[in-house]
Amino acid sequence: MPNIADIFNNDAFSVMNLTDAVNKLPYIPGRAGALNLFEESGVSTTSIAIEERDGTLELVPTTQRGAPGTPNTGDKRKMRTLRIPHICLTDFIPADEVQNVRQFGSDNALAGVQQVVGDRMSGMASKIDATIEHMRLGAIKGVILNSNGTDTIYDLFSEFGVTQYDEIDFDLDAASPKSGDVRKKCADVQRKVEDVLGAAVYDHIHAFCSSQFFDDLVDHPEVRKAYELQNQGAYLIAGHARRSVSYAGIVFEEYRGTVNGVKFIADNKAHFFPVGVPGLFKTVFAPADYVETVNTLGLPRYAKQAPDTKFGKFVELEVQANPLTYCTRPKVLIKAKRT
Repeated sequence: MPNIADIFNNDAFSVMNLTDAVNKLPYIPGRAGALNLFEESGVSTTSIAIEERDGTLELVPTTQRGAPGTPNTGDKRKMRTLRIPHICLTDFIPADEVQNVRQFGSDNALAGVQQVVGDRMSGMASKIDATIEHMRLGAIKGVILNSNGTDTIYDLFSEFGVTQYDEIDFDLDAASPKSGDVRKKCADVQRKVEDVLGAAVYDHIHAFCSSQFFDDLVDHPEVRKAYELQNQGAYLIAGHARRSVSYAGIVFEEYRGTVNGVKFIADNKAHFFPVGVPGLFKTVFAPADYVETVNTLGLPRYAKQAPDTKFGKFVELEVQANPLTYCTRPKVLIKAKRT
């Protein structure tokens, strides 16, 4: 078998082809990605500037005819700069791992090595995807956390200078629930969202719920019948998730997502957000920190390999992404608790 360094000295393992391959690997977006909430784009810089135009409506007081009018207040504009996070995974393939490797049914050694590299990068890309999904959930909640689930990357409420609405208590474990209480809580969520959106249109309000919140919600006397009717067939045929229910204008969905013990939705919590608002949620990708990608538009993922040039005993692999996920109007994000 040829020296491992010679095998990887091939156009098949160039940064362009590796990056192209890793971006074509099957993508597991998670529910935030599947809902197509986030508008994605590439940028050529490692930070972005967000301009906020705080257009407000005011009631104009009456004045005497002929008297001076009330001075108009112009729109306030603010500029914020956010640095784009960098996430990177590295690995290496020793020579022994590709020794005598052939693609099934082929005598082509290069094809066999490509399969080993592809399998390894597929696993690395899945971890990158899970991290991006975690960041998207952070944008939906208003606080983007690092992979440990505790360190804050960006608090969007602080960045945009707004205060999140107080957490709504749905009181789902009440011993004697009041008739219409859940509907009133849903109406409260809708009013808050619509107050923030103003004239902006939206399709519906969605809620990602913990298992505890969802179980008590669908077991609530007020919601139970709606859940049973929707799960008789028509609701499932429409393409909605099995663990979801539409009630009082809101789609409640149990969110399943835990990686290395980090829960994407905390126990007993639910997070509400509008769906269908253009430009509300965004993901931008910065270029990789490679010479080849300087000042180019960022891609969702990058991959590169570096052979051991001294002894030719291994090849290092790297898969990276440089995503920033955010909500442009974080005050629209409403949180709730089960009790």
